[in-house]
Amino acid sequence: MRPGGMLVQKRSDNSQVIAPPNLRIRVAYGAARYQISANSQSTFGELKKLLVTETGLEPGEQLLVFRGKERENGEYLDTCGVKDRSKVILIEDPESKERRLIEIRRNAKIQAIHRLIDDDTEVDRLAEQVCMIEKSIANGNKVAEVQITTLIEMLMRQAVKLDSIPAEGDACAAKKDSEESNGKERVEAVVVSTKWETFESSPAVLTQWELFD
Repeated sequence: MRPGGMLVQKRSDNSQVIAPPNLRIRVAYGAARYQISANSQSTFGELKKLLVTETGLEPGEQLLVFRGKERENGEYLDTCGVKDRSKVILIEDPESKERRLIEIRRNAKIQAIHRLIDDDTEVDRLAEQVCMIEKSIANGNKVAEVQITTLIEMLMRQAVKLDSIPAEGDACAAKKDSEESNGKERVEAVVVSTKWETFESSPAVLTQWELFD
């Protein structure tokens, strides 16, 4: 009894606090459907954290809509009227989506630049081999046909790779055109040298000429 004559029931120490129920929340994200179990007294911000594993979207990239209204992170599920098996719509934040696309394009450009650098190094290496073959032919030395054929195939392969790289901007386009032009010129030089060397040193042609006389 409290002072003043008011009777107050004493709470038992063994009394148990009833935990709030868990809700099965249906989440629609585009064509995908998810069912998330969450405490009824959770916030929409906490619900977003549970959706990260399912959708791959970080909480800051998510917009949750319930009953036609976007919900703030601090709003509670039960306060907003979310019941068991209620439906919540998930939308990717447009600004986050745009940032994601920009990041994807930026990474693609970086990869293309790395490929251009690698191809440019390979073209320079092949150009050195072309120069060595040209010097050997100019000095009257014979070069194995298989060596020249292999070098031509490698140069042609580099030209195909350069054609397949999506270049953006005038600088990239100019660099690509320059490398393709140099590669083709080197290929033509090797082919011309190879044909000339074969004509001069072919014993089969000389034999047929002597028989004709």
